[in-house]
Amino acid sequence: VQLQASGGGLVQAGGSLRLSCAASGTIFSINTMAWYRQAPGKEREWVTLISADGRTNYLDSVKGRFTISRDNAKNTVYLQMNSLRPEDTAVYYCNTFPGVRDYWGKGTQVTVSS
Repeated sequence: VQLQASGGGLVQAGGSLRLSCAASGTIFSINTMAWYRQAPGKEREWVTLISADGRTNYLDSVKGRFTISRDNAKNTVYLQMNSLRPEDTAVYYCNTFPGVRDYWGKGTQVTVSS
């Protein structure tokens, strides 16, 4: 089962995007969910997570700009990204935390132009 992120696109610096990721109830209900990203030429990195009971944590560089949320009724996790910067350009993925190999999907491309 792969988790497929959606909602990426091209946006100017300072703009916003909202990413979504739907999962099966089996995966979603008891797990901490997370967003990760991989910029060109770099390793994939963790960006943010949300526990089953709603606790969150963020990479320092996105604190105050990104917000993770989850809708347990829809088995969906969201990433609201505001004040986007060119350095946020990457392919964004969702997965559990820690990530499960079989759940990695293709991700969604986010490109921020300066």
